[in-house]
Amino acid sequence: MLETVDLGLLTIKVIVGFAALFFIILVSGKTSINQLSPYHLVFVLVLGDFLGSTLYDNQVSTFHFLYAIGLWTALMLGIVFLTQKVKAARSLLDGNPSIIIRDGVLDRTMLKKNKLDVNEITSLLRQKNVFSVREVKYGILEANGQISLLLQSPHENPTKQDLNIPESPVDLPTAIIIDGEIIWDNLQDLGFDQKWLSKELKAHGYNDEKAIFFADWKKSEGIHISPK
Repeated sequence: MLETVDLGLLTIKVIVGFAALFFIILVSGKTSINQLSPYHLVFVLVLGDFLGSTLYDNQVSTFHFLYAIGLWTALMLGIVFLTQKVKAARSLLDGNPSIIIRDGVLDRTMLKKNKLDVNEITSLLRQKNVFSVREVKYGILEANGQISLLLQSPHENPTKQDLNIPESPVDLPTAIIIDGEIIWDNLQDLGFDQKWLSKELKAHGYNDEKAIFFADWKKSEGIHISPK
């Protein structure tokens, strides 16, 4: 079969398919990657099968290939639009969260409605580091199949406010060196320059950035270095 494949057409299809999939990810939003709803899952599965079956078919031109991908994407985006604008469609296509645990007791009716058994629930709980249903005040099954938990008061992690610990500043680290290369944009955004960086590196025993695999800067903690 491979001997009859038009390599030029195959190359074009792969490039076009790659560009189309990248575009689809951009227009469908980041949440579709992280939280697959039922229609997102169907979209990805069918699209993958479609791409795989048409790449080696010389009878399918690049135009028809791109048209089919575009049409399939338009249908998916239409569903996304409906779920955003029409409440009834949102409930039908995305589903609604379900409270499956109340005060440490499993709601058998809701479990049956969502086609879940006790073993699946205990597995979901263990993935949240909860090993007994008695620890849960409320357990909510989200539309994407994940479970959100509000623990009983004795099992909640104490906060700094609970322990009367003074608040400390919260800031994000910024990467400034990756694989021996300085990330100049990040360095400039922090308000630093080459002279400052050289001084910091020498203070930690490094002559230059080439010996550093990764380094980031955090205002409250300074520079952190991982050598090569």
